Amino acid sequence: MIGIVIPAHDEESVIGPCMAHALACASDPLLGGERVEIMVVADRCSDATAAIAARSGANVLAIDARNVGWARAAGANALLALGARWLAFTDADTLVAEDWLSQQLALDADAVCGTVAVDDWTPHGENALFLSRHFATSYRDADGHRHVHGANLGVAAHAYLRAGGFQELACSEDVALVTELERTGSKICWSARPRVRTSARKVGRAPGGFADALLNAVASQFLGKPAAA
Repeated sequence: MIGIVIPAHDEESVIGPCMAHALACASDPLLGGERVEIMVVADRCSDATAAIAARSGANVLAIDARNVGWARAAGANALLALGARWLAFTDADTLVAEDWLSQQLALDADAVCGTVAVDDWTPHGENALFLSRHFATSYRDADGHRHVHGANLGVAAHAYLRAGGFQELACSEDVALVTELERTGSKICWSARPRVRTSARKVGRAPGGFADALLNAVASQFLGKPAAA
């Protein structure tokens, strides 16, 4: 069985489309009919996130941690208990491609670090053009990149367990896991083949995440300092 983990904190406005894409991905004929279970981890949600996810066909795990590392770990543990051999991680504001899982598996690695694309920069208003250009010039969306995104990450169950799983970190939990995967000898593929589209929202759910990186890039243009994507 293949498992998809989606942590969510008050994501009722985006969890529906996220689930629709995850379900389409789960039906990819290249998976050969292998069962795919989707686990939405509703972390301290006060809105309809859990109800929408459940109606859409997800398993829903409610926790009260307000911690993305804890949420990813809880989702992974629940899927491992169900027999998952491969764990794929994305975010509630992200849309995965229909062949997202099959592309991860086809790379024949212990773990796959994918890239992200952004279609809509308009949440940043007058800074949208700057950010789109900054991202296009500073971000490497190609094989051999060295980006780590919790929104596009896959790992074999045995490698995940050997690395100790996600740490209970409020941010950079994905980087910490990949560091441990490298340290414990996992074969990691840095690929742009598994495709996802993520949002450029100004207010993220995890401090230090993608939304904060974009805001830091905007601030840097006024300070005259280079900013990382």
